[in-house]
Amino acid sequence: MTSKEKNHPDPQRALERRQQVLDAAKICFSRSGFHGASMAEISKAAGMSAGHIYNYFDSKDAIIAAFVQQNMERVGLILSDVEQHADPLQAIYDSLEQSVLRQLDPVFWTLPLEVFAEASRNPVIAALVRAADVVSHDRLRAILLRGRALRGLPLLAVELDGRMEVMIAMFQGLHLRALHNPSLDVAAVTAALRLAFRPLLMDK
Repeated sequence: MTSKEKNHPDPQRALERRQQVLDAAKICFSRSGFHGASMAEISKAAGMSAGHIYNYFDSKDAIIAAFVQQNMERVGLILSDVEQHADPLQAIYDSLEQSVLRQLDPVFWTLPLEVFAEASRNPVIAALVRAADVVSHDRLRAILLRGRALRGLPLLAVELDGRMEVMIAMFQGLHLRALHNPSLDVAAVTAALRLAFRPLLMDK
């Protein structure tokens, strides 16, 4: 950061530089893993000095935290779109193919696997991941409750929570299946998910 930037910070410029670091870190983490990628490697990929990077992120944990926040915002946009539909349950069902394609895209799932792996051994990252999950979980729960009420489908809260966990687990599990079996038949997987999701969402 130049002396001019320090004295007259430009918020938009700072956001762009932060994203520049995150884009570089994503490449490095995907290539070398969280622990294998050094701040020096990230700074080189970002085209800036390590000292410059520390103006935006004070550690690799802070970079991971930013990825967690970005993912929560991404999920929030998806949920916002679902909320706009008159029938949110049908909207979720109709978007299954698009969701499967996204979950099976290596560009999408490589980084989340690194985050999950780090969360399994780093309590700070684990707390961030869990806090983000609570926000998304509660919002999805409200959407499902509204959707089921519109269809006249009452359900005990504990049963709804159980269904939600199963639906989320199926999507998160696709990351691992894509890793183990890169030649997954997307059409077959989507058809199977539709069979599973319809009764979970709509009881039929």
